Order: sequence, then structure tokens, then C-alpha cells
Amino acid sequence: MTTGNAKREHYQMLIGGVWSDAADGRRFDSINPFDGHHWADVPLAGDEDVDAAVHAARAAFEEGPWAAASPSQRAALLRRLGDLITERADDLARVQVLENGKLIREVAGQTRALAGHCYFFAGIAETTHGHTLASSVPNMHVFTVREPLGVVAAITPWNSPLALLLWKLCPALAAGNTVVIKPSEVTPVSTLLLGRLIEEAGFPAGVVNIVTGEGATGAALTRHPDVDKIAFTGSTAVGRTIAATAAERLARVSLELGGKSPNIIFPDADLPNAVNGVLAGVFAATGQTCMAGSRVLVHQDIHDEFATALVERAKNIKIGDPLDPETEMGTVACLSQHRKVLDYIEIAKKEGATLLTGGGRPADPALSEGLFVEPTVFSGVTNDMRIAREEVFGPIVVLIPFRDEDHAVTIANDTPFGLAAGVWTIDVARAHRMIRRLRAGTVWVNNYRKTNYIAPFGGFKDSGLGRENGLEAINDYTEVKTAWIDMGNQIKDPFNPRA
Repeated sequence: MTTGNAKREHYQMLIGGVWSDAADGRRFDSINPFDGHHWADVPLAGDEDVDAAVHAARAAFEEGPWAAASPSQRAALLRRLGDLITERADDLARVQVLENGKLIREVAGQTRALAGHCYFFAGIAETTHGHTLASSVPNMHVFTVREPLGVVAAITPWNSPLALLLWKLCPALAAGNTVVIKPSEVTPVSTLLLGRLIEEAGFPAGVVNIVTGEGATGAALTRHPDVDKIAFTGSTAVGRTIAATAAERLARVSLELGGKSPNIIFPDADLPNAVNGVLAGVFAATGQTCMAGSRVLVHQDIHDEFATALVERAKNIKIGDPLDPETEMGTVACLSQHRKVLDYIEIAKKEGATLLTGGGRPADPALSEGLFVEPTVFSGVTNDMRIAREEVFGPIVVLIPFRDEDHAVTIANDTPFGLAAGVWTIDVARAHRMIRRLRAGTVWVNNYRKTNYIAPFGGFKDSGLGRENGLEAINDYTEVKTAWIDMGNQIKDPFNPRA
């Protein structure tokens, strides 16, 4: 099976309901990381294009059919979008694989599941409500309502481009906002294909706009004075910059940022299940996931046994064409990330970590054109090493031994991040203790890397602000307004109390 495509495909941006090129005509390529083929090109949006998209979103928010749409009308459009995603899931999945090299066996299921986000938030659109408040002021009826923020900038990463977009798009639209999407320059095409489905679903012009480009395009969008909220998934460094930019005009932000998540294996764990969980937590996505369980904390009594089992499995992972359903690990998404991952392997060696397996490119000449990195396992790692503290975003696992529960918690929490954690034990009481003690936004017990639209997701500390998914997500896309209705009070003259 080949991922190549002899014909280069040309795409346009969606601005105000019109598919268009960049104002200055610039374009850039989408490159298949498996074979290096420049298979598509898209517009490189400049400030003028960003301004046009934001103005289109503002106009759609303040006037026209979207401004007057009822919650049930917004819900109907979201349901229609969900139906279209289901119908076109195979095409959407294939394009994501061409863009970032993730496995078709993973992306296909992930893409089909996206419709559930649309249906869930369609229900939320119809059930979002405020509260009637029991005021201590006599004869006053006090209540709250939730209203949309306005124009939302959704800036998405390359590792799961459509899933992480839907995490933002669905609650934003359910609440009645309009959106300008800026996908990663590595994975723009899948978002543009989704834009066609949004248009087909019947969303009015300007409600959803898509601008494609590099970092400068995203920067122009985040600093635009007419953007009311920025929803970003990506690195902590970029997230800090976005937060600082938004603070200048007090724009809202939600930030889902990096992680260096601990996966903690206790002596009573089901060892084969824990090995499977570690493999799924990193290697199934080539380590390119913010929640990757890349720090594996193993009790010292089972450390060597676990390491042997993990290395044996890692050595047998089938690397190859991401579009082949038999492939078990694909490529890194882009050349710069490939270099970064290989650099971190050398850093770990220099720090004194012991390489147990992997550590380079696969020897198979059939894979020489692809951005592959072998599944890599290090032992002899301490928590102060860079390989244990910095997010690599690649197929690298480090093993760190611990003595007891307190020691495991200390190591696990000794990180600037706090996105996720895993705990492997059959002791229910210990599982509950660990859930409470770990400083992470999500804790899995005897499983790893599971998400769903019903469950809030986000991080502590440097892993971000706000939550995506679940009922909590709608709060990040609405304003709360309080209303006071006088039920019969007579207002006295404030300057003549005897009147």
C-alpha cells in the first residue's frame, strides 16, 4: 500500500462563506512524513486575511441568521455536521494520516467518534440555562443567563488535528459564538475538508472561518482586537505567549498545553496489562500526544521484570506505512520534530541514562524516506534529568524506580506539568489515595489515554488553563449575565430620606 499521490492537490481558505486564496497569493506545502511527497498546498494567510476572517465572524455574530438562531437551530446544525462526519469519516481519516503519519488504525476510529462530540454539544445547546437566585433583598427577582462570548479563535495542533478542533468548535458553536480556526501548518488540509462539511451542514456564512498559515498567522489572530476568546492546544511556551497577548486586552483564554505524565506501576499490578498500558500510552501515537505517559515510575521490587517485558514488546512493534492497518507505529509528523526527538535521545545518553532498546532510525531500507524513530526505552533515569522533565513528543519512555507510595507521589508531582497520570494497582484504597494526591487534571487507574466528550480534560500547573469536553466546557465559551427585576419596591429619593 502506498501513501504517495502523483497529483498535488490545491486548497483554499474559508472566509465569510467564500473559499479564497491568500490576499498576496502566497502558499505552502503539506508534506507526507512517510514518503516525503509534497502532496498538497494551501494558502499562507497574512494579516489582511486574518482581519477579513475575524470581521466575517464578528458580522455573523452580531447580525444575520446566526445572531437570531435559537438553541434548537444551533443544535440541529451540529447534529447535521455529526451526520456528515460519519458519512465522510474514511476520507477525513486518510487525509490526517497523509498529513501527520499517525496510524490509520487509530485515526479511523478517532474520526468516527467525532460525531459524538457534535451530538453531545447539540444537547448542551438546548439545555444550557442560568439559575434563579434566592435574594435577601425583598421583592426582587434575581436570575442569571448564559450568553455567548463573541468571536472565538481556535488554534489547533498537528498531532490530532480534527479531534482537538472539535473539542473547541462544538462547545463554541453550541453556545452561539462564531469561530476563526487556525490549524497547524503541518496539518491544514484535514481542517479545510471539515470546513466543506460545515458549509454543507448549513452553517451561515461567517460562523466558521478557516485561515491557514504558520506561526505569524496565529500571532495575527491572537492579537486581533476583535477576538473575544482564544482556545489553544500546543506547547507551554506558545501558550504563555498567547496568554500574555490576550491579557493586554483581557480576552478570555483556554490553554491545553504540554505534559510529562507519570505512569505509576505498583507491585500488585497486573503486569501484562500494565505493559500494554504503557505501550498504548506512548508508542501507539508515536509519543505525539500531550498526555503521553512518558515517565514510567516502577516499584523497585518489579522494576527489572517490568523493564524486560516492556523492552521485549517494544522491540517487536511493527513500524511501517501508517495507512497499512497492520502497522503498529508510524512516523513523527514533521522534519523539525524528527530532529528534536533524535536530539533528546542523545541528550539522555549524555546525562547517563541507559538505553535498553531503540535510540535511532529503523534499519529497514524500505523505511528510509520516512520520519521514523524506533520505540525507545531508557532506564537508570532520575527525575532531575532533562529526559524526565521536558516534553519530547516522541516514542521515548523513561523508567524511574520508586520505593513506596509516598516516594511515587513525590516523583510524580515533581514536575512543572500536571496534565495526566496513570496508576496501576488492584488495591482500591490505594487507587483512591493516589487519585487525590496526584496533581494532574486526569488520572486513569488500570488504563491509560482514554478520553470522551462527557469527561472534562485539562491540566494543572504549566499544563494549561480551563477544561475541554464535558458540561464544564460550555462555561469557557459563555458569559454569565445577572438580571434584577423589581417586583414592587418603591425607590426612595436617595438625597431626601424623609420623602
